[in-house]
Amino acid sequence: MSFHLRASDQYSKNIVKFLKTHPDLVELYKKTIRLLAENPQHPSLRLHKLSGKLKDYSSISINLKYRITIDFVIENEVIILIGISNHYS
Repeated sequence: MSFHLRASDQYSKNIVKFLKTHPDLVELYKKTIRLLAENPQHPSLRLHKLSGKLKDYSSISINLKYRITIDFVIENEVIILIGISNHYS
């Protein structure tokens, strides 16, 4: 089963800036997005629920430093991309 990825407006703005700032991560980012669409449970994504103010969302890892915040709308096989950030911010 393949999932449909939809970017929030904020994510669309942030990803352009993020990839310009981190050109070394472009290929890894593309691989992460492809894996997410194919299989959100893939072990290398390290999918997990967040806590605190982001408790309604989940996160996947691009690498050990950067993550993508996501919201699953399972009934429509849609994953909404919310944000991209440092794991520690």
